[in-house]
Amino acid sequence: MDFSNLHNLNQPPRARADLRYGVRVRLARRDPLAHLLDRNWETTHWYASAAERDAALADMAGRHPYSRLGDLPNLVYERVER
Repeated sequence: MDFSNLHNLNQPPRARADLRYGVRVRLARRDPLAHLLDRNWETTHWYASAAERDAALADMAGRHPYSRLGDLPNLVYERVER
């Protein structure tokens, strides 16, 4: 991945080869954003260790602290490895 402003990063970017554990994020089947994004939209976040990945996954999948009551995450998360 290219960064336009490396000076804004909290820490230097890791080499992609060092990142073996990932979380694939995609839209749920009936997500209302699917008409704005592609129905097949997905992204993957990579981490150096399974523990780091699992901690990030727990944070991503949890209820956002500023969400309205009754709002639930509408994304599908999947653990992946290279």
